[in-house]
Amino acid sequence: MAKKSSIDLFKEAFREIKGQKNIKPIYYLYGEEDFFKDLLQEEIEKFVPDDQKDFNFDLIYGSESNPSKVLSIARSYPMMAERRVVIVRDFIKLGEKAEDGSLNEFISYIKQPNPTCVLCLIDSRFPDKRTGLGKELNNNDKVSEYKFEAVPDYQLPDWISDWTKNIHKREINPAAAQVLAQMAGPDLKLLSTELEKVCTFVDTGERIEIEHIKKISGSYRDYNVIELKNAVVNRNLNQALGISEQILQHNNYSVGEVIKTLGFFYIVFCNIWQICRLTEKGLSKDQVQSELGIKSNYIFNAQWREASQFRLAEMPRIFEALLDADRAAKGFGTLDTSSIFLLLLKRIIG
Repeated sequence: MAKKSSIDLFKEAFREIKGQKNIKPIYYLYGEEDFFKDLLQEEIEKFVPDDQKDFNFDLIYGSESNPSKVLSIARSYPMMAERRVVIVRDFIKLGEKAEDGSLNEFISYIKQPNPTCVLCLIDSRFPDKRTGLGKELNNNDKVSEYKFEAVPDYQLPDWISDWTKNIHKREINPAAAQVLAQMAGPDLKLLSTELEKVCTFVDTGERIEIEHIKKISGSYRDYNVIELKNAVVNRNLNQALGISEQILQHNNYSVGEVIKTLGFFYIVFCNIWQICRLTEKGLSKDQVQSELGIKSNYIFNAQWREASQFRLAEMPRIFEALLDADRAAKGFGTLDTSSIFLLLLKRIIG
């Protein structure tokens, strides 16, 4: 059975919390992807109506409290309300100072939590599952545990399509979703902001197309980087150099812009490397798509076409070129920004 993606886990957790049915007394949200954790925290906060929050809602930061104080609040009963909510951010920091007590104090609470309190623990990490606390959190049916890893770059277009449909009740052309993912990168908060912008300004009856993304979200430079990427993956050196000259002439191409473009190409070639790696293992096209968890056939076919232009054996050379360009842009070299950029394209295309 394939491992659930962070996107699927978020949907599962959101349905559980949003519906406020079968709510668990303890939630443990962790992992690299803060966007999902923040959204679920906002939903859990809604368990207590605004006019009841003064006495029944606590947001605590681990570095500013200790286990005894948190547990004292969690064990207390709500005041003139159905439930209280206690949220602890940076949970593991509660136990960093010996004088503040031990996180093991939570073991007894987890075994017998206050039924009128929802305790939400949030961190980037999970306690060591070999410890008493880790075992109790991991195995207790009173705890809902969700780990949100960073969404892989190759799944971003799928996330954009889902988010547009479920949050904004709109449809986005898969090609437009891919362009937005490549332009904005893996920051889900930024992507959600850009989508909100696009959905606000595009007529509700219209499907969101590439031209809308170009007009509302992207600058001239951003969109031409997409065109440059197409020339690079098609290994058309003359076209790539022509587009790059336009970009360099149109903008004051600073070191910061070069580094941003390098980050963009790093994402592109990470996606290509993933497909090449799995193909080299002997997986079929359908198996690769399933392994990567890309639901949109359009998006996967576009990435498959790009990867078909390269061999796995070329990837070390390409990543070395990107690393060299990054070091040069940051001052470890004598080339100017234009030369760094043009040399990179020649090295990638070969």
